[in-house]
Amino acid sequence: PSADDLAEEMEDVDFEDEGAEEPDAEAWDSEDDEGVEDGMEAQDDSEVTFSLHSDSVFCVSLDPKTNTLAVTGGEDDKAFVWRVSDGELLFECSGHKDSVTCAGFSHDSVFVATGDMSGLIKVWRVDAKEEVWSFEVGDLEWMEWHPQAHVLLAGTADGNTWMWKIPSGDCKTFQGPACPATCGRILPDGKRAVVGYEDGTMRIWDLKQGTSLHVLKGQDGHQDPLTCVASNQDGSLIMTGSVDCHAKLINSATGKVVCVFKMESVTPKAPVSEGEEAESNSVESLGFCNVMPLAAVGYLDGTLAIYDLSTQSLRHKCQHESGIVQLLWEESSAVVYTCSLDGAVRLWDARSGKMISEYRGHSAEILDFAVNKDASIVVTTSGDHQAKVFCVQRPDR
Repeated sequence: PSADDLAEEMEDVDFEDEGAEEPDAEAWDSEDDEGVEDGMEAQDDSEVTFSLHSDSVFCVSLDPKTNTLAVTGGEDDKAFVWRVSDGELLFECSGHKDSVTCAGFSHDSVFVATGDMSGLIKVWRVDAKEEVWSFEVGDLEWMEWHPQAHVLLAGTADGNTWMWKIPSGDCKTFQGPACPATCGRILPDGKRAVVGYEDGTMRIWDLKQGTSLHVLKGQDGHQDPLTCVASNQDGSLIMTGSVDCHAKLINSATGKVVCVFKMESVTPKAPVSEGEEAESNSVESLGFCNVMPLAAVGYLDGTLAIYDLSTQSLRHKCQHESGIVQLLWEESSAVVYTCSLDGAVRLWDARSGKMISEYRGHSAEILDFAVNKDASIVVTTSGDHQAKVFCVQRPDR
């Protein structure tokens, strides 16, 4: 049977009843994808599809208070706030003139901020659906809300990190080296921020004083641009990831490197002939587990590495067929979620290193995703111009 025949047969199946008793994961082997040229489109496990974007959808965030609203931004210079339950549009965050690459809700879901590549940042009041503030900086690299206050932090290509009070607009800048501030994160105490730069350096900033508490550079820093930073739940440990394929564990109080996790490539690098690209790899995403001393690092070559922090050793390697774009830990268990360039979301048990489940539905790479607080839904955005909502309730809960 052709893919179309299969799809038509699928339409007659009533999935509602079947979901009641979860089928054994082993039964779903990969045979069903054989002979289906475009396997990515054949299967759609999502509950809701949001399709108002007309180009790649770059970013998504859920509102922290109720987890009922999503904001998505895309290459179509548009951002939308919509309901997760049915994909219903609440309002459009209009007025951007470049790809919207950053979007997120304030800690209490009162405001939503959207930022585009050119550096135009807008903040909207969610209940009134109206813009309350906007500001233009240099080319935007990242943007994040403060965990306890109406304060917005953003890093730009000129090396600056900006901080504003919303909606008054009181502003402070933290001047880094003269190269892009590629990633940043406010630490859980709300008083410090860690920022990574393109030259491989990392700084911990005191947000109140505007001073740099610690600088990691040279041998202590990375040899290539930083791609991501994360902190553990109490902010005592920071992890940085870089294009140099190293992940560094840092004590945030002392600014000292505790250990370096290096991913040794399995195959020796063949000499690259002229005009050929060397196989590239880099750390793309990382994060700490809240309930066990574990950290996860996702690599562009498709490796998910689970490191044991107490022994500072590699615990599991979970292989993906294509690059990992982002990973997130469940808030209260040792389950880590990955999304990758093959368009699938996967759940992994970090204790065993085994895959728990896999969800598909996009016909292109997943570019960003978010998990709600009780880990029952995942919202994804993709190069296929769509955002999707997947229900991931697991039978073991």
